[in-house]
Amino acid sequence: MAYKDVYAAWQADPEKFWMEAAEAIDWDEKPSKALFEKGEHMFEWFADARVNTCWNAVDRHVEAGRGPQYAIIHDSPITGRTHKITYSELRNRVATLAGALRAKGVEKGDVVIIYMPMVPEALEAMLACARLGAIHSVVFGGFAANELAVRIDDAKPKAILASSCGIEPGRIVHYKPLLDDAIEQSTHKPEFCVIHQREQEVAHMIEGRDFGWHSFQYGATPAECVPVEGNHPAYILYTSGTTGQPKGVVRHTAGHIVALNWTMKNIYNVDPGDVFWAASDVGWVVGHSYICYGPLIHGNTTVVFEGKPVGTPDAGTFWRVISEHKVKSFFTAPTAFRAVKREDPTGELVAKYDLSCLNAIYLAGERADPDTIEWTQRTTGKPVYDHWWQTETGWTIAGNPVGIEALPVKLGSPTVAMPGYDVQILDEGGHPMPTGELGAIAVKLPLPPGTLPTLWNAEPRFRKSYLEHFPGYYETGDAGMIDEDGYLYIMARTDDVINVAGHRLSTGAMEEVLASHPDVAECAVIGVSDALKGQLPMGFLCLNAGTNKPHEEVVKECIGLVRSKIGPVAAFKLACVVDRLPKTRSGKILRGTMVSIADGKDYKMPATIDDPAILDEIKEALSTLGYPA
Repeated sequence: MAYKDVYAAWQADPEKFWMEAAEAIDWDEKPSKALFEKGEHMFEWFADARVNTCWNAVDRHVEAGRGPQYAIIHDSPITGRTHKITYSELRNRVATLAGALRAKGVEKGDVVIIYMPMVPEALEAMLACARLGAIHSVVFGGFAANELAVRIDDAKPKAILASSCGIEPGRIVHYKPLLDDAIEQSTHKPEFCVIHQREQEVAHMIEGRDFGWHSFQYGATPAECVPVEGNHPAYILYTSGTTGQPKGVVRHTAGHIVALNWTMKNIYNVDPGDVFWAASDVGWVVGHSYICYGPLIHGNTTVVFEGKPVGTPDAGTFWRVISEHKVKSFFTAPTAFRAVKREDPTGELVAKYDLSCLNAIYLAGERADPDTIEWTQRTTGKPVYDHWWQTETGWTIAGNPVGIEALPVKLGSPTVAMPGYDVQILDEGGHPMPTGELGAIAVKLPLPPGTLPTLWNAEPRFRKSYLEHFPGYYETGDAGMIDEDGYLYIMARTDDVINVAGHRLSTGAMEEVLASHPDVAECAVIGVSDALKGQLPMGFLCLNAGTNKPHEEVVKECIGLVRSKIGPVAAFKLACVVDRLPKTRSGKILRGTMVSIADGKDYKMPATIDDPAILDEIKEALSTLGYPA
């Protein structure tokens, strides 16, 4: 069946489409229907079903005879260890942890915060919560104490499961003091904490509150899976809000299971038993959907990687992991490949490894510039598919449905909308824009299964953030266009569309041009205030390792490139070379913070920033360009 037929089948009868997708799931009580309308643009999926996520991710595979198959491969170049866990072992470990939590009073509906690095125990903690019907909220390991405190006060967890430390190249990140500080700061106090002590740092325990991971579980009676309602929250995942108060994205259980299971074959083209690797972190949505739940629900082997694209030990670590563990589908962020390309511009390290097992590479998390895609295709010889989704949606809005039909790739586009998503380009007034014209990207309601039904204890904020601007639509916050073939182009966040003397221009389009320069490894374009034109674009360039050309020459060439490709209308004259760009830990460039610095406005140090010292380097670079004015 061709993609257009599958999409048309969904359009013609969404109810039938999703009920058929739901047949792949083990239900305790099957849903009577797929969509439940609650009124006022609020929806739920499979709400009257009863089901358990952990059963579908672990136990059913053991019951079906897949117990000896590896469920998790933990590859940690940081510690120099690899550890494999079968589905049978995973079931026993999860059931015991769940039993120990239950014995301490954790039950269906309770919230548990998980604060751990990339270790198998993080997935076991998530699955143990799911087994009991407890709602987990994973907070990125090593997050600042005050940010963790904010999440403790919002989620009000009964318990916190944490590791003693995380390990970064050349340093230990002390999680336990951060956790103690966060609990000290928070108004809500958890009843107890379970600490996974790592040999690299054994943390101090607080008598009566803290329990060791293994001693806590000793002698516990394994817990069975607790069936929950289809609309029972599976988890809360906090995403940064514009007000500084994080937004708790809620994921309902049944829709989450159905949607993720559907994507594994139809988008990522893996079959049960295949090895799937998403190089991300459990603290992000990719880690929830495609390190933990998606692959396990579908019966795949998932790779849990504790390392970096470069420096653990070199820019060939991705290729080693793929080759060693026979990864069939690989998913990471474009920023990871930009880091690899910068260290190994000619791709010499790829040649050291056998990548014959790998079918395709998938990119998401931020815009994939054509240059990065072309470099990756050229050096690996594999197809590279960009796809676009958000923390809020939990899975792909637009992508290449390779398991249905591999569509032609158009560089700069994540391809087409997936079944479930009716994607529209709207003007400010909410009217559809003509083909090929830039506007706000919105999705006609209802959103498909697996997407957010609301925000945790904040329905008014949910409506204001996503539903109010374009009634009847979900507002994505991204800007872009759709071409005559139905291919979607994500050009920028709506606040990254800049207005230069009345011309609406996409910073993403300028970045694409800058990235095509042979010496540029990575770049960012922001819009800065200008008294005459309203806004002006400003470019920041990171150069490839081994570039000998003077910086002024590269800047001049880049300005000329934008002028020739986009035209004088862009008024692109401001650019500088920097060593690195300020990013979140997940690799997103902090363009908003850079704009605030350039415009001389106050800004809050982003909680997710990878290295705060980079902002001083950006200030220095801006001052050479005369900003703030």
